[in-house]
Amino acid sequence: MSLNQRKDFMTDKKVLFVSSEVMPYLPENETSLMSFESPRMVNDRGGQIRIFMPRFGNINERRHQLHEVIRLSGMNLVVNDMDMPLIIKVASIPKERIQVYFIDNEEYFKRKATFKDEDGNLFPDNDERAIFFAKGVVETVKKLNWAPDIIHVHGWMASLLPLYLKKYYGDEPLFAESKIVTSVYNKGFDGTLDEKMMDKVLFDGFVESEISVIKEPDYSNIMKLAAKNSDGVIIASETLPDDLQEFLSSLEVPVLPFVPVFEFEEAYMEFYKNEILNLTS
Repeated sequence: MSLNQRKDFMTDKKVLFVSSEVMPYLPENETSLMSFESPRMVNDRGGQIRIFMPRFGNINERRHQLHEVIRLSGMNLVVNDMDMPLIIKVASIPKERIQVYFIDNEEYFKRKATFKDEDGNLFPDNDERAIFFAKGVVETVKKLNWAPDIIHVHGWMASLLPLYLKKYYGDEPLFAESKIVTSVYNKGFDGTLDEKMMDKVLFDGFVESEISVIKEPDYSNIMKLAAKNSDGVIIASETLPDDLQEFLSSLEVPVLPFVPVFEFEEAYMEFYKNEILNLTS
């Protein structure tokens, strides 16, 4: 397939990328690298993209020239019966003509770290941060009135988005035609998030049977919940935890096996086209 043909298929397709980590704002790892490379690929092929990530306190706002978008900020999101103000910031990745939107809140994202404290312990409110992030992304995209063809999720802090889109925002017309893809990585976390995480998600009106997998909110179970609510899954690491690999093998949605970063473009494009958007060749 020539580049021109690829451009024809991606031209003006809208792809929303939602990630826990994105280069160059956070250090390079599998998640942050692919959360940069996959939007760049779509952008290069004529697609329209938006990227969302949390505005962690260790992101240098001055160096990366983040600024608040007043017209998008100001609403409150409810997390476990608490009103939490949503702040939206934006920056551009140099040389790429790619805008990144940052979901911010003083309570959840001011601390100068991503997921763990200085002793290496997971922050006890990581579950609430994930809920806030998922809702914040959807509410901001609604304000932008931008209907994505594909929503591509990377990283565990973004992993509640498929559930919320399919169930909590299931009647939202803006996303009626959107297809959700989740990339599953080996890089996660040890232990579990807050043991009351399921109760906090249930507060938003879910049925317990829909989310029972996160009764024990470890990395594999959280990613299973994301995959279960997706229209396609990309295995983005060479190895995954055994139980997670087994779960993905049992899914009735398309699953793209692992492809190394230097070969991923053609594979992702074909997956988007044939498996997710069901476009004929």
